[in-house]
Amino acid sequence: MRFIRLGGALAATALAISACGGADQSGASGGAVDPEDVSGEITFWDTSDATNEAPAFQALVEDFQAEYPNITVNYETVPFDGAQDTYRTAAQAGDAPDVLRAEVAWVPEFASLGYLAPLDGTPALQDPDDFLETPFSSTRYEGATYAVPQVTDGLALLYNRELLAEAGYDEPPQTMEQLREVALAVSEETDAEGLYLNVGAGYYLLPHIYGQGGDLLDVEGQRITVNSPEAVAGLEEVLDLIESGAAAEPELGPDTYDNMQTAFKEGLVAMVINGPWAMADNFTGPEFEDPENLGVAPVPAGPAGQGSPVGGHNYAVYAGSQNLDASYLFVQYMASAESQARIAAELGLLPTRASAYELPEVAENPVVADFLPVVEGARPRAWIPEGGQLFTPLDLQYAEAVAGQASPQEALDAVADEYRTFLQDWE
Repeated sequence: MRFIRLGGALAATALAISACGGADQSGASGGAVDPEDVSGEITFWDTSDATNEAPAFQALVEDFQAEYPNITVNYETVPFDGAQDTYRTAAQAGDAPDVLRAEVAWVPEFASLGYLAPLDGTPALQDPDDFLETPFSSTRYEGATYAVPQVTDGLALLYNRELLAEAGYDEPPQTMEQLREVALAVSEETDAEGLYLNVGAGYYLLPHIYGQGGDLLDVEGQRITVNSPEAVAGLEEVLDLIESGAAAEPELGPDTYDNMQTAFKEGLVAMVINGPWAMADNFTGPEFEDPENLGVAPVPAGPAGQGSPVGGHNYAVYAGSQNLDASYLFVQYMASAESQARIAAELGLLPTRASAYELPEVAENPVVADFLPVVEGARPRAWIPEGGQLFTPLDLQYAEAVAGQASPQEALDAVADEYRTFLQDWE
């Protein structure tokens, strides 16, 4: 098992910032903080799934308050859809929560707008060199750290072992061509559909674009590449899977994801592309009462190789918080190796600390073990302030192409045009 930790110049920069002072540094070196020394009231916005994930995080919050009795945490669940805009509005009004569970792409934007407190040299950023390199990279903006990694993830092929075996396959497909073949065989040999694709979110299109050698942006060259021939080929691949019958005809609309999940859990479809956040929900379905029936494999590779986008969430502290000390301690507790291991054991979510993988509840967790190859091979996204704006136009045009309202080239040209409205200096 190979882990890449934060190191080299980045670690040295973090240490230099810590040595120079700045925000309250009590406990910044990892020393114990007396609960009696810090008090106050903070608000935490949890954007995790309110049904399947939030109860585990809420229980962790309650344990924090038991350990720090002079700190009151107002725990609020906030729907993930729309949370980025909701936080932006609250921050503009000077009324944002003290701590936010932020999607990784939100951090550069909020940091660039001055909404987030820098965390270098604070108790929140304890043992920064323990974080895995790729998740930690999402917390950085212009040389400073503005968040602490909570969980990391990536997309994988999830499959029903019994249905694949019934169709004559003991192993999952490794290429997109094999995915088409296996899915068609399942449809012919069983009562289930072979594959269900979530065409309601452009994030789920990325493995197909990556597999063709494309990407949304060339950050280093400041070029918009979402409508490149490679990206168009990725979208054409999805349409071919649907039109050939390998993938079920999707129901477009706000329930696309839920429909995919229901079909998979009930054995109506053999394969889906999804992430570790779905595992707790999957195990509630009748098809996976025996967890061994649920297989996890890397997303099948395209002609240019295999690629899954890095996802995940971070803890971020509001720059305008009136209780920074309490917020720092809260983030330190929630992002500790022990807390991450507990969440991994309960929800199957992947830790961002290397040391967490050495703890028994993580090392012995089959879901974590299955997803590790996926995350280790995942591709970082564009960590730019505009990164959080990339998916709204992609979501819309992806659905337009699937509905036959636009060709793949027309759909992605429209996305590129929208990108140019906020990436005005890019080619």
